[in-house]
Amino acid sequence: MQGQSNSAEAPVVAEMSGIVKTFPGVRALDGAQLTLRAGEVHALMGENGAGKSTLIKVLAGIYQKDGGEVRLHGDLVSFDTPRAAQEAGICVIHQELSIVPHLTVAQNIFLGREPRTALGLLDEAALNARAEKILASMNLDIHPKADAGNLTVARQQMVEIAKALAVDGRVLVMDEPTAPLNDREVAELFTIIRGLKAQGVAIVYISHRMAELPQIADRVTVMRDGAWIGTVGAEAPVSEIIEMMVGRKVEVKSPDIPDLSNAPVLLRAEGLKVGRRVRDVSFEVRAGEILGFAGLMGAGRTETARLIFGADAREAGRIVVHGREVDIRSPADAVAAGIGYLSEDRRRFGLAIGLSVAENVALADLGRFARAGIVNGASIRQTAREMIGKLRVRTPHENQEARLLSGGNQQKVVIAKWLLRECDVLFFDEPTRGIDVGAKSEIYDLLRNLAAQGKAIVVISSELPELLQLSHRIAVMCEGRLTGVLPGGPRTTQAEIMALATAQATPILEGVPA
Repeated sequence: MQGQSNSAEAPVVAEMSGIVKTFPGVRALDGAQLTLRAGEVHALMGENGAGKSTLIKVLAGIYQKDGGEVRLHGDLVSFDTPRAAQEAGICVIHQELSIVPHLTVAQNIFLGREPRTALGLLDEAALNARAEKILASMNLDIHPKADAGNLTVARQQMVEIAKALAVDGRVLVMDEPTAPLNDREVAELFTIIRGLKAQGVAIVYISHRMAELPQIADRVTVMRDGAWIGTVGAEAPVSEIIEMMVGRKVEVKSPDIPDLSNAPVLLRAEGLKVGRRVRDVSFEVRAGEILGFAGLMGAGRTETARLIFGADAREAGRIVVHGREVDIRSPADAVAAGIGYLSEDRRRFGLAIGLSVAENVALADLGRFARAGIVNGASIRQTAREMIGKLRVRTPHENQEARLLSGGNQQKVVIAKWLLRECDVLFFDEPTRGIDVGAKSEIYDLLRNLAAQGKAIVVISSELPELLQLSHRIAVMCEGRLTGVLPGGPRTTQAEIMALATAQATPILEGVPA
């Protein structure tokens, strides 16, 4: 196990015990606990809504606890502000990075703590020199004067880690750090994490990618419904950890592969093209089918979906819906043609996070709730309550702000929006990114039910087991081209998909229009 260390005998850096936190109508934490040792990576696992983020926010001074104790190096502490926690050595890298894009790397690292000259002026030379030293200690080839906004997400994440080192952080919390990264970037991040471990930093690692645990973690603490369920070694069987998380066994289902050869083609794309991002891509998806899209980052999967949805302009190609060519120049045209698109960035493009659950559910079809230009709020709320019940959205009520929901429940709200619109063709781009295994299972069931209702479903995913588990067929892309279409389920292996994703195999095209 690459993640294992001798941290069991290392001193305790931070300890949380009996933590209680209550919000109006919700007991978010109920006696939660977490013990962190120097030089360990401690994975914090649980379904969305289990209380992980709330526990970390208590540790980081964002929330004030209602009960329990927090100790740092054995001393009782209570942080009134995030800055107080940071000054004590507790640093959090949130899933939504806090990089200021128009500032340099060095300015981001020392934001609010810039070195000054004797006259009180900003000491640019010292700023850049200190940043360069920290970046060098991480073996990062990033120039301190580079604009942070021009860096990749992976590099921006490294800058966030450099911020923690700049304040001598002894506890580092990383929330879903690998969600936006490719395999090479994940390997680079793991190298940095192992270096921090060697320096005695205690790392809290929040992730839903179970396969990462034996690679990087030493111990795993599982939470459920705001309470501590247990702490085990990272070598524990994945099935045991999942059962602790959800309180039940989660079955892995392979798709039934029905004969859809006589089912109507709901969507046909022919010769789609835009620059080198999408190059002569053709495919079709039938009623009742789940078509998976595989490929490495930058392969053109999302770009293809955005072309069909009208979010990007296409240079060439035809889109045929229900046998009729449609001219899609905008998302509104796509929706009118019966096509829905769930973006991979649900918080940015799928939700109006400042609005309520009810308002979000109604967004794609406000016309049905309006008469003479007046929107019927009561009707929206009633419809939202029905969708909440149908999709089992965990929310206190339909007026809850969408930003306060867990990732899995936010995804369900986006799905509810498109179900209400009654689209016949639905694109799901990374539908389970950042979602726990229990919520994943529910999303999978939703997708299967939609296909069973005769809808055409396209799933874009970077998780090959997910595609094999869900898809009737899997289209594979590489460098903007469709390199193959394979059967889903047990008839195809991950190796076969990767061979096509890296253009190492002869194209295999099944069910692709001529």
